[in-house]
Amino acid sequence: MSLISMAENLWIYNGEAVPYLGLAYTTRMTVVRLSNGDILVHSPTRYDENLAREVAELGPVKYLVTPNKLHHLFLPQWMAHFPDAACYGTPGLQEKRKDISFDGLLGENPEPEWEKDVDQTLFRGSFAMKEAVFFHRSSRTLILGDLIENFRVDHFHGWRRWVALLTGIIAPHGKTPIDWRLTFIFGRSKARAALRKMQAWRPDNIIIAHGECVIGHGSEFLARSFSWLK
Repeated sequence: MSLISMAENLWIYNGEAVPYLGLAYTTRMTVVRLSNGDILVHSPTRYDENLAREVAELGPVKYLVTPNKLHHLFLPQWMAHFPDAACYGTPGLQEKRKDISFDGLLGENPEPEWEKDVDQTLFRGSFAMKEAVFFHRSSRTLILGDLIENFRVDHFHGWRRWVALLTGIIAPHGKTPIDWRLTFIFGRSKARAALRKMQAWRPDNIIIAHGECVIGHGSEFLARSFSWLK
């Protein structure tokens, strides 16, 4: 499968499923072409020559971005193929992947290189993990890693379906998995501050790395998905 256009200068690629905690997690990469023509790749999926060629045809690949401590598996292969691209990760990942040389850490504000086209915040409050959240301005599209998971109910079978239902990651009511939600017990004020910024963007669409994307009514979905923070 090749890149799928979501909006002008915005594409996704639906990658293979990877195992995590006994469940098969589908993966999704997002590609943004900035107004100067440079390419930002969010959450690289498993490296594939044809896919890399297709991405390179969109423009020079300048930024490889992983939004949290979990979306790093395929980063080294993309770095090797695009050695001139700057690599960005989140706090905590640098200690986990000492074999990767990061050019910068993602924070609460966008990097100057992409701030014209992509806004950004850092979802804090969990003692386990932070996630960098991105907002593609022109298409009003929120780009997430694991902060919301939204799988079709028929994606899982048997006992795995019940686990997915209990963890709250089944569409159309997907949300932050319960194991991660529980780690915000002492940091909800920080999480609420990040959520307020996300809501202020008033997203129409939400690209979700694991599960079904939300096309239209993104702000309403966002409010429902984070009702657990009230």
